[in-house]
Amino acid sequence: MKKLLVVLLVVILSLSLFGKVKVALLINGTLGDKSFFDSAARGMKMAEEQLGVETKIIEMGYNPAEWEPTLEDISDLGEYDLIIVGTWQMVELLQRIAPLYPDQKYVIFDDAVDYSQGNLDNVYSITYKQNEGSFLAGALAALVSKSDKFKYSVPDKKIIGFLGGMDIPVINDFLVGYIEGAKYVDPEMKVLISYVGAWNDPAKGKEFTLSMYRQGADVVFAVAGETGNGVLAAAKEMDKWGIGVDSDMQLLYEEKDMDIVKHTLTSMLKNVDYSLFRAIKLYMEGKMPLGKAEALGLKERGVGLADNKYFKEIMEVDPWILVQLKDLELAIIRGDIEVPTAYGMSNEELNKIRDSVRP
Repeated sequence: MKKLLVVLLVVILSLSLFGKVKVALLINGTLGDKSFFDSAARGMKMAEEQLGVETKIIEMGYNPAEWEPTLEDISDLGEYDLIIVGTWQMVELLQRIAPLYPDQKYVIFDDAVDYSQGNLDNVYSITYKQNEGSFLAGALAALVSKSDKFKYSVPDKKIIGFLGGMDIPVINDFLVGYIEGAKYVDPEMKVLISYVGAWNDPAKGKEFTLSMYRQGADVVFAVAGETGNGVLAAAKEMDKWGIGVDSDMQLLYEEKDMDIVKHTLTSMLKNVDYSLFRAIKLYMEGKMPLGKAEALGLKERGVGLADNKYFKEIMEVDPWILVQLKDLELAIIRGDIEVPTAYGMSNEELNKIRDSVRP
């Protein structure tokens, strides 16, 4: 009888502790980007379904003037166990607001607060080793570009492209990894590089990408949020290859535009969804490393290439490429290959890397 009462007490305590966990995700943009923010939303859905938490997603839009008051209002409510924000644009705002609410727990993803400022022990920062995943994307782009077996490739050109949303460290971390991966496969590979200056302008993304294709690129890597959807549209129009980012673009487009699916090699996944699910789970287990930043790479499943049925079908024309990619992935995980990062890199060093692949 005593054992039964103990079990019932544990169940009741578990329900009271975990059944009412509430999480708010504040998006400094809107859903529907088929990329970064949509991936964050999937993480909330995963947490609801698998952990039984209650979640709310607040789309703050693209006007920065709306972000700080919204974050402050939600913090002031005291209604949520966790408040999640993301991107470099929210760092300074969180550094100002988090110390005002020391009992509120925060998560920031895709960047880290400056803990040396103090009073940020209630913030857990998640960063991603996008340079590692992008190394694989660059290697894949170079392997396909060099091959005469792939339908949309131009093997005599040896030019691939990169479309970034903005010239900022996180985007350049993708770029550095992409360039290093391409050069690992072929030291003579050239990379056309463009920055759009916008996260939600697919038309401009398409325009910039068309220019790269016309200059000879046969594969372009999109790292520009919603703007990057223009890369895939351009790939379809020009019969070239595109590589998506953050979310699995082939699966997102399969019910809307199979031509885009067929012109997308793969996507470099920044697994925001899994990382947020993991963070919520850590919180519920009392293991969240508050006051610290964690960097999630290939080893931690924070990044990686999408591996779906369409990717497998494309790779059937040259299965040896998959073997080489797996070898490179394992080499990075083991530490045999150390991928440079743009974080902490001087402008001089970064320009040297960019110039090394200029056509």
